[in-house]
Amino acid sequence: QVQLVESGGGSVQAGGSLRLSCAASGYVFSGGSCVGWFRQPPGKEREGVALIRSDDTTRDGESMTDRFTISQDKARRTLYLQMNSLKSEDTAMYYCAAAQTHFDVDVFAERNWRFWGQGTQVAVSS
Repeated sequence: QVQLVESGGGSVQAGGSLRLSCAASGYVFSGGSCVGWFRQPPGKEREGVALIRSDDTTRDGESMTDRFTISQDKARRTLYLQMNSLKSEDTAMYYCAAAQTHFDVDVFAERNWRFWGQGTQVAVSS
């Protein structure tokens, strides 16, 4: 059984930094694995932030910015999102997700993502 548990969210002032983590159990970070971050701002739809594959290639979602960095520790089965210079518009619930099959089209479409965490809240005050 795959479980994804996010942590690292919280309240921060604009300009601050947070590092989100997603610990995976029952999911192997190899052999075509794909894990990613999504976020859902208040009152809006969930959107893709970024994904990273087992070969360490990444793809940016619509909300990715050069202030964020996605990374993974395969041995620890943990996904990270380093967020710097946070802005109020980064306020959202952040989710990690893991895919079970390979896909190259509409990579951030939720139908492609089999497993989801419960989310961690990020609140940025200006």
